[in-house]
Amino acid sequence: MESVIRGLLLYTFLLLVFRLAGKRTLAQSTNFELVLLLIISETTQQAMVDEDHSITNGLLLILTLMACTISLSLLKQRYRTLEKWLDDVPLVIFENGHMHKDRMDKLRVDEGDILAAARQHQGLQNLDEIKYAVVERNGKIAIIPKRTGKSG
Repeated sequence: MESVIRGLLLYTFLLLVFRLAGKRTLAQSTNFELVLLLIISETTQQAMVDEDHSITNGLLLILTLMACTISLSLLKQRYRTLEKWLDDVPLVIFENGHMHKDRMDKLRVDEGDILAAARQHQGLQNLDEIKYAVVERNGKIAIIPKRTGKSG
């Protein structure tokens, strides 16, 4: 039973830590963030199992963590406020030539990040080619280009 309580506490703690760190933290995988994630996973594993390295304890912890994930997904479907708090909402950071600096600062995004996403996903090279840049719930930047031709 102690392993289940440890697993639940660590699950909740990690949810809070990653939520507070922001959605862009996991969306951009630099070498530093990969090393950090590996260290966190090793520390979490040690904190959950303590001295019990049995397969039974491992299976129990896996079931506990899966039950948490399934329960949260069901709760998020039922309570949209919980979903918004856990997963956040898409946020427009660039709109018709105007950068929303306050939002960009909050998300730790700069003009270079917008341009990188524009090049990568749309082949755009200048800000004046972009209508909207939106940081999605998963932390990735979506680019909506301006229309270059007249639609008929």
